[in-house]
Amino acid sequence: MTAPAPPPGCPAHGTTTGLTPLVSAAGADARRVYERLRAEWGSVARIELEPGVPGWLVLGYREVLTVTRQEKTFSRDARHWRDLNDGVVRPDSALLPMMAHRDNVIGHDGTEHQRLRRPLVDAVAGADQRRMRRSVEAVCAGLLEAFSGRGTADLVSEYARVVPLLAIGGLFGLEQTQAGELLRARAALLGDGGRPRPGGLRFEEILSAVLRDRRAHPGNDLTSAFLAHPDLRDDAEVLRSVIVMISAGNETTTAWIANTLRLMLTDERFRGRLHGGRLGVDEALDEVLWQDPPMANFPARYALHDTELGGRTIRCGDVLVLGLAAANADPAVRPSDPYDMLGNRAHLAFSSGAHACPAQVPARLIAKTAVETALRGLPEVSLSVPDEELPWRASPWTHCPASLPVRFAPVDTGRTASRSGTGAVPDRPGASSGAAGRGWASPGGASPHGASPGTASSVAAAGEASPADMPPASPVAESLPGAPPPGARSSGAPSPGLSPAGLPPAGAFPADSFPGTVPSGRAPSAPDRPAGAGACGAPTGPTAPDPYGQPTGAGESTAGGSVPPAAPAPPAARLPAARPAAAPVRSAAPGAPVGRVPAPPRIGAVLAPRPAPAAPAPAALRPEPPGFTAP
Repeated sequence: MTAPAPPPGCPAHGTTTGLTPLVSAAGADARRVYERLRAEWGSVARIELEPGVPGWLVLGYREVLTVTRQEKTFSRDARHWRDLNDGVVRPDSALLPMMAHRDNVIGHDGTEHQRLRRPLVDAVAGADQRRMRRSVEAVCAGLLEAFSGRGTADLVSEYARVVPLLAIGGLFGLEQTQAGELLRARAALLGDGGRPRPGGLRFEEILSAVLRDRRAHPGNDLTSAFLAHPDLRDDAEVLRSVIVMISAGNETTTAWIANTLRLMLTDERFRGRLHGGRLGVDEALDEVLWQDPPMANFPARYALHDTELGGRTIRCGDVLVLGLAAANADPAVRPSDPYDMLGNRAHLAFSSGAHACPAQVPARLIAKTAVETALRGLPEVSLSVPDEELPWRASPWTHCPASLPVRFAPVDTGRTASRSGTGAVPDRPGASSGAAGRGWASPGGASPHGASPGTASSVAAAGEASPADMPPASPVAESLPGAPPPGARSSGAPSPGLSPAGLPPAGAFPADSFPGTVPSGRAPSAPDRPAGAGACGAPTGPTAPDPYGQPTGAGESTAGGSVPPAAPAPPAARLPAARPAAAPVRSAAPGAPVGRVPAPPRIGAVLAPRPAPAAPAPAALRPEPPGFTAP
């Protein structure tokens, strides 16, 4: 007599007994888990995604590149997942928020993926990085001001988890109250471990309202750019694209900021930079992408036919999880000396291939600005607990500390506007203290209103504050927070530089879940295979190369008003003949007052086209210092 088969979803169903759980490959001991799996299985290891659900974890650097670059063998479309189609994966599985099929840019391959990806690439390429950085600086300064006088803070819940959503949301035209609602909606959407909770559909409702407003009143923001893009056919596709961009960028950038702050505060090679050392924020950002990439494990690819990978037989319908952190640690490509990695950006933190992240440049800009602003604005900052006692978020996908408690010398927020350097938030556009320094102008050009000092701490609670208590996000249509009015004088404090050049090929950068795509409290319907596809799906079309154009820009002039003319040089008779005195600052455009830099126009849309460079001033308008004769 034959024993009945176990029901689908039962832990006894399948062959997962003794396999390593996926969640252990993203925790604090992940490196030891990778070493053990590599020693036992090689570059492709059999793992347990959840009880009763097997899968493959790709550990090898070259193997990850193979999987991400061969769409005709390894599909991104979850409708090819055999265990999902056969009922092995439960309808309420915690895997589905990350792995269920979605009708968006992530869930398609081939020409359909290219069509949905182009609007994202075009929107990012058209962003003005200088204005974006000012916006992020203003967000960071407002958050720091809320707790800098306290002397203690949690840099994850009060800072790193808040900055990306406010900054990215602002790029899509969210106003201050909408940004506050979005934070609370995300907290309602995701419970512990990233599992959906009731009430999360509010996230989608907020973004739908922004979309309707921009449809009626287009602005210079990413939502309007998506609505106008010919490759997005209707508002539903626009909404799904906005959700992907905001959701994917939030969790991963949070982890990047938190892990970089941790490295800067604990590693002597970087901590020394705070006291004159050689390694700084750029090097720390790169090392985190190698050692602790925001997405330690990235789901997923599905085999379209039987094949072999890393010496293992992969069956049609098998699921493969990309071990990005494990691939970065592959001894076949990783040198043993960490100093050999300086300047090396060949990591796979952003994945590779057709589904590469289109937003590497703005992600780095947000992370770098957040780290620099925190280290500059919190004097004598240090961890308040030993590094080995830091708690880590329990997630099979992201690698991020659950909290980062720090202590520092309290800052008198009433005086930071007149101070600069370590220990104070510099007086620069978007970083002044007080309500006036954090004013908000609506996209329609309404008069600014101030945000009360000290309210950003409630924003960091992600849903515990009222919308009015939100610090300014980064609105776009002539409404970047902290922007100085025309004619205002700048303190001349330097702005942190950007290093967009030399980034690796684009890579995938999703979040722990994608809000609004799988409604809370309702399991997704039985997946339908693509039209005309067999059990493992029809071969997808080829993927065209997707070069990622990284925008570059000229150096940034002083924002907000003019600077005083340079002091006249002493008589030439007192100067060495080979070193004539420098002439005063010339006008940036013909006809402007000599010796003064004209105030730029009020900060407008992030997507505004850059003006053509102004012609140099005629020689007749260049006064020379006394006693000096131009050659």
